[in-house]
Amino acid sequence: MAEKDQQEQVTANSDVESAMVDSEELRHKKRMRRLGYAAAFTVFLTATVLALSLTVMHIKNPKFRFRIVEIKDLSLSSSNTTPSFSMRFEAEVAVKNMNFGRFEYDKSVISMSYGGKKVGEALISKGEVKVRSTKVITVTVEVTLNNAPNNSNLASDMKLGFLTLTGHGRLDGKAYLMKLFKKKKSPQMDCTIEANLENKVIQEWKCY
Repeated sequence: MAEKDQQEQVTANSDVESAMVDSEELRHKKRMRRLGYAAAFTVFLTATVLALSLTVMHIKNPKFRFRIVEIKDLSLSSSNTTPSFSMRFEAEVAVKNMNFGRFEYDKSVISMSYGGKKVGEALISKGEVKVRSTKVITVTVEVTLNNAPNNSNLASDMKLGFLTLTGHGRLDGKAYLMKLFKKKKSPQMDCTIEANLENKVIQEWKCY
């Protein structure tokens, strides 16, 4: 009888030990599962923050370009001694904001030059470009060069029927992000404009 009781006690102890081992293994598996979830969440969070920093949180420089250029008035004096020209053209200037926040810019000037000499300018008023959008600004440019005896190319260019102008502009402003961050940005525009004097049209223009 005593031997039987002893065997039952051993069996009971063995069952308890087995249950304890199973419980410990279960807790270990749960801990590992939690660690796995935590590691996966950490990787996901890191990837999300990295993606946001490279896209949404990255403040890019807006683009600033001539979009359309049209001659409205043109007069020429092709004198070999004192050639001159006067031109008025209208242009559409596009300011493209690719950021997830507005871009505010101060008033500015687009300077036009011929042969390295400033011959006119266009004024741009203070403004704002909304989130991920393009603002189109219409400007009128008066370009004049009178009494240019030292410019040996002007008379020959006029005889050929083409004038090449260069334009330069810069918009100083601030790009905002989610009303929390702001960063100074100054997009610039450098353009070459070729005017066809005979047809009184802009033959082509390139901005970079």
